[in-house]
Amino acid sequence: MECIFGIDVSKATANVAVLVDDSVVKQFIVATDRGGFQTLSDELNSFKSPLIIFEATGIYSRPLRAFLQRDGWQYTEINPLAAKKAMDSLRNNKTDALDAIGLARAMAKNHYKATFQEQPVYTELRDLERTYQQHNEDLVQNKNRLHRELQLTFPEIEQFLSKTDGSLYWHIVERFPHPQLVLGYDVNELAEIILAETPKNMGQKRSIRLAQHLIDLAQQAAPAVTQSAYAVKAVTALAKDVERIDGLKAETITEMANVAKNLSEVKLLMTIPGIGEKTALCLIAELGDVRRFHSANAINAYIGIDLILYESGQYQAGMHIRKRGNAYARKILYKAIMNIVSVAQYHPTRISTTYKRKKQSAQSKKKTTKKIAIAAMSQFNRLMRHLILNNEAYDSTTFTPEQ
Repeated sequence: MECIFGIDVSKATANVAVLVDDSVVKQFIVATDRGGFQTLSDELNSFKSPLIIFEATGIYSRPLRAFLQRDGWQYTEINPLAAKKAMDSLRNNKTDALDAIGLARAMAKNHYKATFQEQPVYTELRDLERTYQQHNEDLVQNKNRLHRELQLTFPEIEQFLSKTDGSLYWHIVERFPHPQLVLGYDVNELAEIILAETPKNMGQKRSIRLAQHLIDLAQQAAPAVTQSAYAVKAVTALAKDVERIDGLKAETITEMANVAKNLSEVKLLMTIPGIGEKTALCLIAELGDVRRFHSANAINAYIGIDLILYESGQYQAGMHIRKRGNAYARKILYKAIMNIVSVAQYHPTRISTTYKRKKQSAQSKKKTTKKIAIAAMSQFNRLMRHLILNNEAYDSTTFTPEQ
């Protein structure tokens, strides 16, 4: 006798359908809280070795997953796209109750494997990484707003430092959002302010050079608004907010490093030239336990860089990536490849050498940078999986560019 629990999870409740030998024997609704999970537990324990299937619905399915893991149940958490494809042929209408039945029937028909249950550290790491990505998006948005406001008040200040994303720059923008505020000080007074604002040690000569540069920029400026305009206050507020968010990003990475301190794969990835701690942490956070992937191609599919072919009649489109996977992981992996390529002059790898060779022949073979990067990402996934499965650090002595 085969018993299957199909569970359709929504915001605060879950519809449950119990399928025994292809017949629906029970349907009920439970709340996704302690009481509801106790009811579900009693139902599960009333059958011998029931199969459990539910659809991954983001944060709404997380409490159900946590309950099943705590109580030691094996389950299948199915991707929404796969669930839709499997259930479309099994239903004519769509309701939550029918979805629960559809999930159970899909399980009976396809016999999905139980989902690999990761250690809680990976879930915690992923939550932190998503927070980091949210801070990053907020930072970009606020930087763009600050740039727009500075065009009205003091656009020349963006030339104050070559790198306009350090704490010194934000402090100076916050302190001097309008050129008239700069011109109220002499060069020595400004130098003292710069020394006080910089978080790192700075020599007196450099502070005076920066102070004079700031005065020169203020003298060149022709602001669109007066010193008392609201835009000036907006610049100060935005500069404070940008610095605050930048600090939150750094704190999040520190917390991620603390959470992942016992994960060997982070240290293994950092042995690859060009891969720093932040990149390794973010990549493992998005991929989770790499050991669950049966091949490097499975990792490609997970992040959406697996190739698909479109053909209709005599028309055949070029191969392109699916882009249905984890977009965050795809972005992080692309940046990782660029980092590997950037350090290749002093620390070459097979990945960077292949990338540069394909770039050199790109014009004759009509290959674009993105396509070459995709190939390098796939190559990196094979290397990463090998290192993690074998608990092996990257050995740079096994490859030279001449090979």
